[in-house]
Amino acid sequence: MHKVAMVTGASRGIGRGIALALAERGWSVAMNYHSNAAAAEDALREVQSLGATGIIVQADIAQAAARERLVTQTLERFGRIDLLVNNAGMAPRQRMDILEVSESSYDEVLATNLKGPFFLTQRVAQVMLSLASEGTPSPTPTPQPGIINIGSISAYTSSINRAEYCLSKAGMAMMTALYADRLAGAGINVYEIRPGIIDTDMTSVAKTKYDKLIAEGLTPIRRWGSPGDVARAVVAIAEGYFPLSTGEVINVDGGFHLRRL
Repeated sequence: MHKVAMVTGASRGIGRGIALALAERGWSVAMNYHSNAAAAEDALREVQSLGATGIIVQADIAQAAARERLVTQTLERFGRIDLLVNNAGMAPRQRMDILEVSESSYDEVLATNLKGPFFLTQRVAQVMLSLASEGTPSPTPTPQPGIINIGSISAYTSSINRAEYCLSKAGMAMMTALYADRLAGAGINVYEIRPGIIDTDMTSVAKTKYDKLIAEGLTPIRRWGSPGDVARAVVAIAEGYFPLSTGEVINVDGGFHLRRL
């Protein structure tokens, strides 16, 4: 029996990098995607080429019925969930000054980036608790069940032309603390990985801006981050290297979080 990870937003970017890194270490992976079926199928082929087992499940995690379908299909295929990685997220469709942000944009971003992960975590935590109470056999070696939220430096960094994104990531930081507190007694640790400037489709719209800022020393480590950088942090948690930590924030940001003079 293989260790099973569910990774949301796994067809491209950070999520894809996470799914592949877990597959390399023998995890079975349930990969969620929203709309890009071709990218998801390509990601699945990569997982399989590594000798791992995977499935792809289309689901808009902002929608309750879609979240339930994601969980149901994962359990039907694998029978368990050992790790949830809440990676799916979106930037505003149009960057607008905070004084001009529409309610529809606010609702869409918060539903995808915060409401969806909150209720998916609630559902998966119930599955993990149920499996533990039933004494369901676990894979060997057995890591602690875990939940990893992919946050952002935007949790504490003001960007007044994408306020709804910043609010969603600030909310995810508290969501991490809340679930860590609630689930620690059951042996389920919860973490936030907080990426900085990562080379993905989401950041490509501001590539020139970030190239300049990084070159000028915005981050002590003067390079863009990659999906692989985030994936390595996920693997370290997934493989059980932080057993006495929960609610922990792991920065993968080139040192952006440092206060410097």
